[in-house]
Amino acid sequence: MTISGTGDGDSGGTSLTERDYIKRHHKHEVRACQCTSTVVKRIKAPVHLVWSLVRRFDEPQKYKPFVSGCNVQGDLEIGSVRQVNVCSGLPATTSIERLELLNEEEHILGMRIVGGDHRLQNYSSVITLHPDIIEGRPGTLVIESFVVDVPDGNTIDETCYFVEALIKCNLKSLANVSERLTVQDHTDPIVHV
Repeated sequence: MTISGTGDGDSGGTSLTERDYIKRHHKHEVRACQCTSTVVKRIKAPVHLVWSLVRRFDEPQKYKPFVSGCNVQGDLEIGSVRQVNVCSGLPATTSIERLELLNEEEHILGMRIVGGDHRLQNYSSVITLHPDIIEGRPGTLVIESFVVDVPDGNTIDETCYFVEALIKCNLKSLANVSERLTVQDHTDPIVHV
């Protein structure tokens, strides 16, 4: 498994807390011909605000720039299925995804791709949000991990690089949207006594 940061505010390595969160929430069973990785991003916005975007399984386009639309079957609970329409320019048009895990208290969302027009076979991911302090203000540590089949004609490294790039782009956009909302909401600094 590789662990990588994504842009400003990221650690060069993982802290003990990050490793603990990864061990606790980001375990994937990896079979032969699969790859897995974990991406870490710090966002200068409080957890409740970031979670309000991530938890919306029915509206991934709120922060995922490659998603043009989404239709959901079900009541936004575990087992709900969504069809995501992918923007042109990617080697895909649709992705059919099932909500596997939704924990409101611990801020965890897990999903699995179950169909669609793309090369990400047997893809599943988990995203967790954790309270953090960034520059004296409430922030969020976001950790997203995945496992996916390596397509014929690709290497493990190529596959991980491609998926990590998509996740990093999504998390950068999540940070931009969340931080913009935080400026509108204005969160006060935390003062340690």
